[in-house]
Amino acid sequence: MRLLFYTAGSNAESWLEALRRVLPEAHIDGWPSALAGEADYALVWKPPVELLRALGQVKAIFNLGAGVDSVPDVFALPPDVRLVRLEDAGMAEQMAEYVSHAVLRRYREFDAYAEQQRLSEWRQRPRRPKSEFIVGILGLGVLGTAVATALAPFGFPLRAWSRTHKLLSGVATSTGMSELDGFLAGVRLLVCLLPLTSQTQGLLDRARLSRLPQGAYVVNVSRGGLLIDDDLLVLLDNDRLAGATLDVFRDEPLPPEHRFWHHPRVTLTPHVSAVTLVEESVAQIAAKIRCLEAGRPITGVVGREYGY
Repeated sequence: MRLLFYTAGSNAESWLEALRRVLPEAHIDGWPSALAGEADYALVWKPPVELLRALGQVKAIFNLGAGVDSVPDVFALPPDVRLVRLEDAGMAEQMAEYVSHAVLRRYREFDAYAEQQRLSEWRQRPRRPKSEFIVGILGLGVLGTAVATALAPFGFPLRAWSRTHKLLSGVATSTGMSELDGFLAGVRLLVCLLPLTSQTQGLLDRARLSRLPQGAYVVNVSRGGLLIDDDLLVLLDNDRLAGATLDVFRDEPLPPEHRFWHHPRVTLTPHVSAVTLVEESVAQIAAKIRCLEAGRPITGVVGREYGY
């Protein structure tokens, strides 16, 4: 069994070491030194188009991440070749931690107390009713479900919106574009966990963000392309929205001249909400390869018509 490996990241040796340990029966080649046409499986992160075009009749292409927007020309791949994304692989727990922190920081007004400390001001702020602090989750896949489950014990009213109908205990769910505006109305803190597709690109523009109530807060931990930066900035500048926690951006690294860096109402982190864990990811990929070799079905196969 021959594996073709490529990553645009800086941790190639960590991946290769783990792959050789978990799949000792496999012969692993790196691009561009290897002949892509001889590979049985391709394991890639942000591959060049030339690599994909050189692939022969591989049994599957494994994307070394949850979002396949990093794979160029998805629709140009042979239709009978499976494109497989990572599922969880340690990311759900990280995402639940990150979002729970962002929600609690906003609800308990720790940013306001930090400003009061800077001013040496001792003042207890009135507590807002938790029943009025509706948390809305855009996207109810593996990560969205993990976030909703983590937030449930805190007692916030929870809403979730997804492309297809889904049910989750304790969460009011909405489905489809016709229900999106109604979902946004009343949400005090919006968490974006949607994949980046042709349908979600630029989804959170000024019109949709304005559906949120006055003083709402936005947390984006999925992809920067879902959000129109300038529209968010306008709503922050005119006090329509109270603030935002952003972990993902259209251009990464975020350019030093971008206003997000120094905006008083923006908290940002460098795409760390749920990093890919190599050991967990390799274990998942190895298990799926062995299933395919044995003729058994696997999960995580991307529906190309939807982009995830």
